[in-house]
Amino acid sequence: MKTIQKDNYIILKDQKDDVVDFAEYLTKIQKEFKNKNVVIDIQKYGKLSLEELLKFLKLSFAHRKGKKSLVIVNDTINIDAVPDEIHVVPTLQEAEDLIGLEEIERDLGF
Repeated sequence: MKTIQKDNYIILKDQKDDVVDFAEYLTKIQKEFKNKNVVIDIQKYGKLSLEELLKFLKLSFAHRKGKKSLVIVNDTINIDAVPDEIHVVPTLQEAEDLIGLEEIERDLGF
């Protein structure tokens, strides 16, 4: 896994070739980044199924419970098919923007 530290979030990128294994691995080590906003960059996988994406659901729930953002970057998934509990955006810039908006909402008490 490759980790890139930004000002108010970290980007996690898989360096292997199995998105399901990556989701399971991140779920196991979530304690290491539970206090940070996280962007999971899985653009390299190209077309993903909704079933594969849902492997990140448990991780997303845990992160949101801890009042932190978790955003997945993939530009091939049909956004309309994704449940509201998982934030998926097509670019890293949109992920950064979404984290900024969520931080403002948390600061305002929403």
